[in-house]
Amino acid sequence: MAIFLAISPAPLATLPAGNKIISTPVTSFAKSGGLRLIPKIRIAKAAKRSFPVPNSFSPKISCSLAQPETLATVQTTIAKQLGIETCIVAPQTKFIDLGADSLDTVEIMMALEEKFGVSIGEGGAENIATVQDAADLIEKVMASA
Repeated sequence: MAIFLAISPAPLATLPAGNKIISTPVTSFAKSGGLRLIPKIRIAKAAKRSFPVPNSFSPKISCSLAQPETLATVQTTIAKQLGIETCIVAPQTKFIDLGADSLDTVEIMMALEEKFGVSIGEGGAENIATVQDAADLIEKVMASA
């Protein structure tokens, strides 16, 4: 089996790099599987990123009003109302992510009012998106009563 090496100055690889175009010769050589092209590319300048780089460390600051007992009761009530396990209902979980539609959210709020013996009203329930929001609203209503 013979191995051939051929360098041809004629073929060029052309790549745009910003405002500059770089042309370099392409080297081809024979290997046991056949010819294979290996481009030699010289980078003139670094390209700008067109996508955001995710931050691996993003601290979450929580200004929750709810006591841990209230939050646990809210989580249990929501899980029973939606027919899911309590471990799925985390404080930062949105009702939409739990599969709740607007009717389910109204039923959850009515169950929470009944459980805690408070009246939330429509205005307060409209701003609730997460489990933590619901627990905070319950604590706020209980404190003002």
